Amino acid sequence: MAPAAEEAAPQGLLEPVKWSARVEKVDAQTFDLVFEATIDEGWAVYSQHIEGDGPIPTSFWFDEKEGLEKVGEVQESGSKRLTGFDPIFELEVTKYKHDARFVQRIRTTSPEQPVTGWLEYMTCDDTRCLPPTTVSFYVVPATGQAVLGDAADALIEGGAPAAEQADQATDALYPIPKPDLDSPVAQCSVEDASTEVQRKGLWSLFFLGFIGGLVALLTPCVFPMIPLTVSFFTKKSETRRKGVANASLYGFFIFLVYVLLSVPFHLMDSINPDILNDISTNVWLNIAFFVIFVIFAFSFFGYYELTLPQSWTNKASQAEGVGGVVGIFFMALTLALVSFSCTGPILGSLLAGALTSEGGAIQLTAGMSGFGLALALPFALFAAFPSMLQSLPKSGGWLNTVKVVLGFIELALAFKFLSNADLVKKWGLLKIEPFLAIWILIALGLAAYLFGLIRFPHDSPNQKISPARAVLGGLSLAFAIYLATGFIYDEEKGTFRSLTLLSGLAPPAGYSWLHPKECPNNLDCFHDLEPGLAFAKKAGKPVLIDFTGHACVNCRKMEEHVWPEPEVDRLLREEYVLISLYVDEKIELPEEEQVVVTQVTGGTRKLRRVGDKWSHFQTE
Repeated sequence: MAPAAEEAAPQGLLEPVKWSARVEKVDAQTFDLVFEATIDEGWAVYSQHIEGDGPIPTSFWFDEKEGLEKVGEVQESGSKRLTGFDPIFELEVTKYKHDARFVQRIRTTSPEQPVTGWLEYMTCDDTRCLPPTTVSFYVVPATGQAVLGDAADALIEGGAPAAEQADQATDALYPIPKPDLDSPVAQCSVEDASTEVQRKGLWSLFFLGFIGGLVALLTPCVFPMIPLTVSFFTKKSETRRKGVANASLYGFFIFLVYVLLSVPFHLMDSINPDILNDISTNVWLNIAFFVIFVIFAFSFFGYYELTLPQSWTNKASQAEGVGGVVGIFFMALTLALVSFSCTGPILGSLLAGALTSEGGAIQLTAGMSGFGLALALPFALFAAFPSMLQSLPKSGGWLNTVKVVLGFIELALAFKFLSNADLVKKWGLLKIEPFLAIWILIALGLAAYLFGLIRFPHDSPNQKISPARAVLGGLSLAFAIYLATGFIYDEEKGTFRSLTLLSGLAPPAGYSWLHPKECPNNLDCFHDLEPGLAFAKKAGKPVLIDFTGHACVNCRKMEEHVWPEPEVDRLLREEYVLISLYVDEKIELPEEEQVVVTQVTGGTRKLRRVGDKWSHFQTE
């Protein structure tokens, strides 16, 4: 094994990742090239295996050489590998903190021949990301020599480029003067931002769980149990105070049961963080969730029941006879088990895709706590104020109506998961047109059900249409009409209009069969700097340089929600020339444009792709 070579750490701007390389000999013609990243606290680099519009994955590119072949793919590992929902990119990613190790096995007939190429990586902390960075490498398997960065570029080019030549190349590349970074227009701070994001995320999940628990209370599995259980405690207890205490304890144990359900995930999280909900960009898991949600939906429609094994319920019921605090706990556990057919799909729907291994299983606990608290509160409140029981509506067919309505909601959400898979793989099967059509049919089906035009197995044959049901039917019909407005062509944007209520649920409006868009909102834009500057000079207008990316979620939000504002839209159309430069563009630059330039962090780098050029320009 040869000693490691390290990339020089230049002085200057933030550089939280340091790379090193070494050669490990396997046999006379087989070698392992090992690339290791040492990552500053709080920062991370991303896996090679990231799909969809997310961060730039780490990748390795080898120059073709006669007699050289790669054996298998690059293998990756790290002491702190995390897979979960990333709040910056709003999708599931795999990344490494503290350190990362990438190994490519090669076989060469000429071990003395240098192996050259480059690696690309992106690094982010909880609030910001640095532009994608490339690092050249120059490795001689026979001698174990492994060189990275500027020194590798110098060896590849056949000699160290003069610093002034690199400076001249940089200045010639971008015909715009550098801004004065020492005199910024405004000071921005991200101090404590990650803590605030995490806190808001936990409270959001708690609130969603609480709302789900309130909905579960209105299902036929739970609602009839409220007056029966409260009456049991208040009448069986020796005093009213004792009855209130027992009912409150019963409510607390309901809350505790749902919190305890999250404990195994904490144990898994401490062993392997990859276990928690790897769903956001995994195509097959998204398809699996599509199938699961369809199964949930038809269960709510009444075609079958999803229940836990009867033996579990029987054992919990038998333990109720112990009496005292233990007996009350098992009563709460029995309620959780027998109500699973109603509560399980609701809780799963609220939490699917919302958990992160980055925040740990604490996010699952937050959602479970909200759900359990909503289920528990009525038992304590009605025991303390039994007269309020008289105001509760009587059990009846309306409880089944609640289940069926939830079934339609589950069915609509199922297609959101299928849309995720379609967006990642770019199949083009569930673009905005079919997605809206399916949701319109579901909304119309819900309206037809609420107006009594269609029935499901558990509906009463002579059930009357109550005012509340008629109002919900009207709202469903109105929602279907609202969805239909998504097919209105927006001449200014050059595609269908975006529906605010479906933001984050439906595919982007520009992901369309009929009206795909090239530039956001049908604006005139340039994707290259020089043509854009030439047009601006001819038109006598200033330029707005938009550093964007195919994998930039926040960029899409800006384009869809901020740029369409009337005054912003007017400025972009009339007052400025828009130049959108994609810093993650993978197109190779022409050979004559692949130049070595200076970096603001110090040293030099070679620009190989269009994205390299624009990401370098972004830092200049």
